[in-house]
Amino acid sequence: MCSQRIIAVFTLITVECIRASPPNFVLLFADDLGYGDLGCFGHPSSLTPNLDRLAANGLRFTDFYVTSPVCSPSRAALLTGRYQTRSGIYPGVLYPGSKGGLPLNETTIAEVLKSQGYVTAMVGKWHLGVGPNGTYLPTRQGFDNYLGIPYSHDQGPCQNLNCFPPDVKCFGHCDQGVVTVPVFFGEMIEQQPADFLQLEKAYSDFASQFIHVAVQNKLPFFLYYPSHHTHYPQYAGAEYAGMSPRGPFGDALMEFDGSVGKILQTLEEAGVINNTLIFFTGDNGPELMRKSRGGNAGLLKCGKGTTYDGGMREPAIAYWPGFIQPGVTRALSSSLDILPTFAKLAGASLPEVELDGVDMTNVLFNLGPSKRKTMFFYPTFPSEKYGVFAVRWKNYKAHYYTQGAAHSETTPDKDCSVLSILKHYDPPLLFDLESDPSENYNLSGPEWDSVRQQIQAIKEQFEASVVFGESEIAKGIDPALEPCCNPNCSPKPQCCHCTVMDADTASITIT
Repeated sequence: MCSQRIIAVFTLITVECIRASPPNFVLLFADDLGYGDLGCFGHPSSLTPNLDRLAANGLRFTDFYVTSPVCSPSRAALLTGRYQTRSGIYPGVLYPGSKGGLPLNETTIAEVLKSQGYVTAMVGKWHLGVGPNGTYLPTRQGFDNYLGIPYSHDQGPCQNLNCFPPDVKCFGHCDQGVVTVPVFFGEMIEQQPADFLQLEKAYSDFASQFIHVAVQNKLPFFLYYPSHHTHYPQYAGAEYAGMSPRGPFGDALMEFDGSVGKILQTLEEAGVINNTLIFFTGDNGPELMRKSRGGNAGLLKCGKGTTYDGGMREPAIAYWPGFIQPGVTRALSSSLDILPTFAKLAGASLPEVELDGVDMTNVLFNLGPSKRKTMFFYPTFPSEKYGVFAVRWKNYKAHYYTQGAAHSETTPDKDCSVLSILKHYDPPLLFDLESDPSENYNLSGPEWDSVRQQIQAIKEQFEASVVFGESEIAKGIDPALEPCCNPNCSPKPQCCHCTVMDADTASITIT
């Protein structure tokens, strides 16, 4: 009874403080980062002091999931609180000339917060479409300010991508025959090709300027920073190249961590660190086909491209001094839950659509059990014919289908290989992730029938509620839509080349 009273009082204090001063939000999103890649999640040679600081003084999640084992659909779900099958960001990912993108009738976190007077900014990798005349850029999706690249940095010729020292080419192959990767400022291309060795500094400067301007104008803010680190091919600028004992992957991760540190420093200098919720996670698991340059899933099975936990279970950290107590939670949580959680804390109304996310303030403030009991696993190429490949309910995970992926090649586990073809299981494979997080030991026998039946009922109820949106990716590709800083030049794509970005021209918009 005493503990319940304490929780009730703390809840009241928390709500009243939030009402008096709406919190700021910083959402950090890594790229192709494995469950075992961070120092605070057990990697012995990753140097991530700033993320480690967040983990030591914040809440570290052990059972946090994204909705897809590849980039675009995972990012769509993060920003909308809805599975990608509803919004149409499937199958696979968007490309430079994709005709589609995140539909404008989808409501993003930025749009939810703007309804409460927040100023919003995004810096980093978008990967949710460009479209004709910039139809799908972040500035059309609730972000007042945008500096970044529109898709993955390997989705264009990267011969210009040098490692440090100069003229030493980075290891890796990128797409050819398309435009080089541009840097957008708002809806204008500021630089093409992107100077990646200098881009991280531009990102940090832009983020710091945004925070300071928002604070000076006494406005609550939302900063979304989806980094292009640690996506392949890995590289780092002069400050971090060769500094990590883990090699190029470690250097890239260390550079991202350095940007996190600069954001933290800015929040402290601006005097808002104690009124800012910082949330960190990643978009999907590691690209194991790249071997030591592709990340590490730790003790989890397989990686990017698969619906095993290595492909969709991510490190996650929540940090808010004075509100979130340091610790570790095993509560089942998801990137889907960020939108409703931010909305709750900001006092904003939820979008009038079918949301798949749940408010996780109970978990953040240790006020009670998680509202999330289930998680559904869609493959890279979902379809109504097959539905979800796997379901997690409490600590159990049932696999109805499994399939390997090229992204998870090279591991000794044959289940991860692209040669591991689509397999159907009836009854489904069943694993207890508490005692077997590596998904090694199928729970067979009649004593597990009741668990399978419960999961089957949950699966049927969920799939009956899902209406697949029209596939944006299936709309196809038009080379004329590839972003070019000189749209009327010839011959393309070679003529799409701009001068070096001038950081002084970047100004923050307050609306």
